[in-house]
Amino acid sequence: MTSVRIGVHLPIAGPGASPEGIAQVAEEAERIGLDSVWTWERLMRPTVPIAMGGAGGPVMEAPEDFGVVYDPIETLSYVAARTSRITLGTSVLDALFHSPIILARRLATLDQLSQGRLVVGLGQGWMPQEFDAKGVSMQRRGGGFEEHIKAMRAVWGPNPVRFDGRFYRIPEADIGPKPHQTGGPPVLAGAAAPAAVSRAGRLGLGLTLVIFDWASVKEYIETFRAAADDEGIDPDTLPVMLQVNGNVTTTPLEERGPLLGSPEQVAGDLEQARNLGVEHVYWNSEDDPLAQLPLLAQLRQG
Repeated sequence: MTSVRIGVHLPIAGPGASPEGIAQVAEEAERIGLDSVWTWERLMRPTVPIAMGGAGGPVMEAPEDFGVVYDPIETLSYVAARTSRITLGTSVLDALFHSPIILARRLATLDQLSQGRLVVGLGQGWMPQEFDAKGVSMQRRGGGFEEHIKAMRAVWGPNPVRFDGRFYRIPEADIGPKPHQTGGPPVLAGAAAPAAVSRAGRLGLGLTLVIFDWASVKEYIETFRAAADDEGIDPDTLPVMLQVNGNVTTTPLEERGPLLGSPEQVAGDLEQARNLGVEHVYWNSEDDPLAQLPLLAQLRQG
């Protein structure tokens, strides 16, 4: 059995998304022994071409699936009631679209309802139309994201809670529920640039990366660990996870990206991930995730 944990994204997006489909994937993933299921956040599908992933990304029509995306926290609350063991993760929530006190309370509630099964991946957002709709400036990224994390940690800490920052303020008050996990659920930063990777390490967060090539992942992990170490934080205590956008396939591929291809091909990649210190890999399938589950089970048991 691989020592790297294995997970799958739930089918929360697109015209075919449904409560029945979400529950079916979650329950089957738990039954066959996978470690985690994941959700993500998208507020809208603009009707004009956008730079995918933010400035510098390819300008194209937004994917159709962006037009229907189930809320990540409500979805995981639903899944928590349908399962008993499997880890529930977000990859990722856009922190700046939420008040830190409200998001912290919602996540603490979910952590209590799931009896401590929550892992929280947080990002900063990249689509200008979403920032416009939320009424938040994109200039808040960076410093605002860092302060948001600190404010949520304050809410999860002992009462009375108080936080005074540049962007967020919480008057002294008792705030609950506190999370089931002491100190709060594990928090991962979704990062795609060196500055964001360094910030995650400096704040003592975990790191979640979308993998495109091994060289970038290796470089980012090294940057992340160095930043944590500079702050006196043991980097070995901070989780590193990889999201794979694509499929495990029934037959080998001649040309493939990292962690894509047949179970036999991917098994070798998982060993490479483990050697880099990655503890968890999860797939955001381009196809029906239900069809991916038997192939992921082979990896889990191989």
